[in-house]
Amino acid sequence: MDYKSTLNLPQTDFPMKADLVRREPGIVARWHADGLYAAMRAARAGRQRFVLHDGPPYANGHIHFGHILNKVLKDIVVKSRAMSGYDTPFVPGWDCHGLPIELAAEQEMSASRSKLRDTAPLAPLGRGVGEGEDNHDVVPAVRATCRAYAERFIAIQREEFRRLGCLGEWERPYRTMDFAYQAAIAREFAACVEAGVVYSGKRPIYWCPSCRTALAEAEVEYDNHTSPSIYVKFPLPQADDLRARWGVSAQPIAVVIWTTTPWTLPANLGVALHPDFTYVGVEVNGEVWIVAEGLLETTLAAVGVTAFRVCGRVTARELERRTLRHPFIDRESLLVLGEHVTLEAGTGCVHTAPGHGQEDYLVGQRYGLQVLAPIDAAGRFTDEAGLPWLTGLTTKAANPRVIEELKQRGALVHVADVAHQYPHCWRCKKPLLFRATEQWFISMEQTALRAGALAAIEQVAWIPAWGKNRISGMIADRPDWCISRQRQWGVPIVAVRCGSCGRRSTTPALVRTVAARFETAGADAWYTTALSELLPDEFVCPHCRAAGPFTKEEDILDVWFDSGSSFAAVVESQLQVRDPIDLYLEGSDQHRGWFHTSLLISMITRGRAPYRAVLTHGFVVDGEGKKYSKSAKNYVPPETVLNRYGAEVLRLWVAAEDYRNDIRVSDEIIARVAESYRKIRNTWRYLLGNLFDFDPARAAIPYSALTPLDRWALHETAALIERCRQGYDRYELHAVYHALNAFCAVTASARYFDICKDRLYCGATNGPDRRAAQTVLWTIADAVTRLAAPILSFTADEVWSYLPRMAGSPASVFCADLPLVDPVWCVPELAAQLEHCWTIRDVANEALEAARRAKAIGNALGAQLVIACDAATKAALEALALALPDFFLVSGVAFGTPSGEYVVQRESPALAVGVLAAHGTKCARCWKLDAHVGADATHPELCPRCVGVV
Repeated sequence: MDYKSTLNLPQTDFPMKADLVRREPGIVARWHADGLYAAMRAARAGRQRFVLHDGPPYANGHIHFGHILNKVLKDIVVKSRAMSGYDTPFVPGWDCHGLPIELAAEQEMSASRSKLRDTAPLAPLGRGVGEGEDNHDVVPAVRATCRAYAERFIAIQREEFRRLGCLGEWERPYRTMDFAYQAAIAREFAACVEAGVVYSGKRPIYWCPSCRTALAEAEVEYDNHTSPSIYVKFPLPQADDLRARWGVSAQPIAVVIWTTTPWTLPANLGVALHPDFTYVGVEVNGEVWIVAEGLLETTLAAVGVTAFRVCGRVTARELERRTLRHPFIDRESLLVLGEHVTLEAGTGCVHTAPGHGQEDYLVGQRYGLQVLAPIDAAGRFTDEAGLPWLTGLTTKAANPRVIEELKQRGALVHVADVAHQYPHCWRCKKPLLFRATEQWFISMEQTALRAGALAAIEQVAWIPAWGKNRISGMIADRPDWCISRQRQWGVPIVAVRCGSCGRRSTTPALVRTVAARFETAGADAWYTTALSELLPDEFVCPHCRAAGPFTKEEDILDVWFDSGSSFAAVVESQLQVRDPIDLYLEGSDQHRGWFHTSLLISMITRGRAPYRAVLTHGFVVDGEGKKYSKSAKNYVPPETVLNRYGAEVLRLWVAAEDYRNDIRVSDEIIARVAESYRKIRNTWRYLLGNLFDFDPARAAIPYSALTPLDRWALHETAALIERCRQGYDRYELHAVYHALNAFCAVTASARYFDICKDRLYCGATNGPDRRAAQTVLWTIADAVTRLAAPILSFTADEVWSYLPRMAGSPASVFCADLPLVDPVWCVPELAAQLEHCWTIRDVANEALEAARRAKAIGNALGAQLVIACDAATKAALEALALALPDFFLVSGVAFGTPSGEYVVQRESPALAVGVLAAHGTKCARCWKLDAHVGADATHPELCPRCVGVV
């Protein structure tokens, strides 16, 4: 007889080979055709909403690993919250305005347009085209090209995100360049104007001479830079009182400053001292230098002076408001006091140019100093410096000329190069300038914005917790927000310049009137519509009350204002959710970016934070922890990985890593994740293969009839459900991955599945033992599929289509909820008892492996175990209510004192397991060795158990 045909061998069409690369695109297409995202939401219609608001990626280029990490994390959160019972609207978005797109678009414009831009006179604030009618002729063309460029890459990135298995409103995303969104930006700006926090003024801001625009704090990066380090003398002419006190009647006295920006000396108007420092006069080579007492030794060592004499001391307050002589310009520099002066470096006497530094500006305002910045938008000196030998030079080229001038005039004490961290532009990576220009600002002090934002931060859940301190420090220290940019592609600052008084101004009514026009015509209306059609009725200048004439403001809003308004433009307007948003999730750089600006705008316009919780992840780095980039030559395009492994492995990589740190990626790491995926898939295949004839509605065995081993498996399944649900709730996705991976590899495969094979394959088809095991396998399969679905979305969807399901169960796993724990499954006493058994089994496997290596046995069914253990361990084994040979996968088990070569011992608990060759004849059906094979005349090749089944 062909006894193999009597076995219940696994049967399933679920393929062992995933073939993800080929099959995933078809699954994505089916999800789209079936309206899966809408169905997922419809299954929770009327439930409490959970809103994860998408921080918009920039619509430029293809997605990279950082995008993949971010979007997959969001998708896992959205799906897990949906499967936890929430309605989870997710509207993906794109940031469309800004300089990178504008520059890329300009390169695509026709030669005539490019020539017009290149040859037009430079605008006063650095625009790339001329002002007036020529400017307004060019701007619409630039903006149209920018819009087309952004649309092209939105289409590309949308398909790349969908290819990753991410669900959402992909057909109705938000775009910051959409008319309704542009109108929303303008309305938020109007609310800021109404709150009294918006002002126009001339003050120093970060300026990129390459991009020719102002930058905000969030757009500044710091990188290594080498600068000339110089010590310079500022003569103190009126110092007779000090000469008398110090006994230096004839020697000239000078205050010595230190700076790494020699080019700013033409704008020097003062020298700052700390009000609480003591300063000393030190005689060097026949002249007296004044420096801070706390930096005397450091300064002299830096300039190479060894011979000196301390003449005396003076307080900073005694020197306040005395005048110095500028070292090479015929004008005075005022001695002022400032708390920003430190003893960390330099001389304790700080060169002060109010047009080129934030602290310089603030202290200059207190002392009435002019805001002088004789630098144009390209970083070149203008005639305002009053130095013909500098006019037209860049700041970099001016440095050696200024140093040479100081040498010629005997004002240079010392010069050297110094390497230090210096601000660079986030886009072009070139050094920035601090340059005073007329800009638009949001005040951090008006309406107590700073204090309010700091208080609101305390009410937000920051994940990880250190995010709270990070953003608090940034809010506490940041200057007023410069919201104007000197470019074309963005939402214009709706403001006018009065032809009567020359001042710039705006009003809430003006902005709201124009916002209404943006709603139907977009922000291009500012450039294509006559100002007279945009002004509200009876508009007058807020400053001089004149009724005109007016000209349009040409600056655009900082793009961080655009994205920072998204809570209003998307969540409030599109989703009609007025409460704080449940979650913002972005990279840790957004503490100074999107999280930061969203908070400020919401505080101004809503009086609260826009979010309840903020989750941040690290950056993608290579396998050695180094920055992942093309320039570092360690960059592998994501499509290479996608085309080799599929999106599912990338999703598993995202979940496997602890996103709170930087996330490593390399060929080795991805290969390791792919191997984990293979093991999890094989677990699913084993489950499905053994459920081919199982109907959970009719064949399931009640819990009371299950064996202790079956109950242990359900206890472990309950623990898995608890760990995974808790991991999803706490956004600890790596904990979910590790729980699933360990359960599949150890709890299920290495333990329960291994032991169940005999009763599944060899037991009676409808026997209670087999059906009991199938009941547990079905419960495990159902639970693991639901738990893994937010992460392994493609495979869980596939498994769900093969899994036997109860009547009325959802067609898609994403319309099902995460599994719940039946309290009856939780049997901690049994689980603790089983720990003894697993210890013995591990020792037995070690002994069996030794016997196998020595070829004393073939497979484990050719062995008999002899076990020596204490009474408690023996009782635990006997409580399994299983045939012990099945537990150990051998043909016989006896208790006694083991002997022979293949004995493994443990001291705690006292335990020894020995291996002997089993006695008996091999059953032709189950392959166990049994002394009773041959006892049945009809089936002489079978053991009694198999005779009964057959």
